[in-house]
Amino acid sequence: MVSTFPNPSSVDLSRIRLSIRSLQPQFVEWRRRLHQQPELGFQEKLTAEFVSQKLQEWGIEHQTGIAHTGIVAIIKGNKLTTTPQVLAIRADMDALPIQELNEVPYKSQHDGVMHACGHDGHTAIALGTAYYLQQHRQDFSGIVKIIFQPAEESPGGAKPMIEAGVLKNPDVDAIIGLHLWNNLPLGTVGVRAGALMAAVECFNCTILGKGGHGALPHQTVDSVVVAAQIVNALQTIVARNVNPIDSAVVTVGELHAGTKRNVIADTAKMSATVRYFNPSLKGFFNQRVEQIIAGICQSHGANYDLEYWSLYPPVINDIKIAELVRSVVEEVVETPLGIVPECQTMAAEDMSFFLEEVPGCYFFLGSANSAKDLAYPHHHPRFDFDETALAMGVEIFVRCVEKYFVSCH
Repeated sequence: MVSTFPNPSSVDLSRIRLSIRSLQPQFVEWRRRLHQQPELGFQEKLTAEFVSQKLQEWGIEHQTGIAHTGIVAIIKGNKLTTTPQVLAIRADMDALPIQELNEVPYKSQHDGVMHACGHDGHTAIALGTAYYLQQHRQDFSGIVKIIFQPAEESPGGAKPMIEAGVLKNPDVDAIIGLHLWNNLPLGTVGVRAGALMAAVECFNCTILGKGGHGALPHQTVDSVVVAAQIVNALQTIVARNVNPIDSAVVTVGELHAGTKRNVIADTAKMSATVRYFNPSLKGFFNQRVEQIIAGICQSHGANYDLEYWSLYPPVINDIKIAELVRSVVEEVVETPLGIVPECQTMAAEDMSFFLEEVPGCYFFLGSANSAKDLAYPHHHPRFDFDETALAMGVEIFVRCVEKYFVSCH
């Protein structure tokens, strides 16, 4: 099958204004510096210091130390109305506990920590947007809040930032954000209204049986047999309890039991993740998972200990803000092949907490370029992306700002 996506080598950059294209070397420099000093969630001290230093250098009002290491910058247009609209832009800053395998001049200098998901690029794009908007305040009439968020990967920095009041004073009317996406080639953008990314819930379960000799199973309650039946039965939740129109996933990723081949294990431990798009399913999986575990354990005479929790809700894009982003993307990338509306993923993102509070749109900016060996998946130790996407991201954000405030009048 022939790909319908443009070859990255043929991406038309003439749609990016010269004033932004001329800043591309700066974007790359910032991104590579950030890539060299990756930091885990709520530990982004060097990253925050660098961001704050740049904002201060450009004369941009900002607050630091929000939810430990978060930063919020405020840029005001020159023609503010009595009650100006406020548009927020969100970028995450944290890295992953991965040992980088890339041999590049900007390789991670922190052992066992790596920007393997593109957050260094998100921060560089947000910085570039802040710099450009500060220099062109005459081009918009509202207020832009740029949120540099810690700990997206885990345990989640969006919610504590919201609780700290980042969407207040002044109150945010809408929010946008992007994710560099190596599942799409450079020159494409994934944008859609409605569900983009899944909710994620997790559970740990310990099956409490009765151990014994492998030759005398009648004297035991085999936790391995019980666990195996539970793993199989959990798959019926999606297959038979969820409307087939609604996508969902139950994945048992860990199962540990036993110490020797002829010993029946008295305990078995499993860990799992649950994913879904439809917000109405919240609470359903928790109940159904426990029903299945309790029923199977009872039938075998076993007990169980279940811990179930919700991590992130689904990322749900507002129709109007998604249309705003889509209209801007049409101006920046070649269409219609450059826009990918069916870009949903069962991956999760805590941008969802912002979108629960205010209308907004989160979108994917294609960043893969297989011709340059820049197409490894996210969270891979050789993940990297085509840095041409940095200028594209800034261009899209800037145009969204300009167009949003015009549409508000």
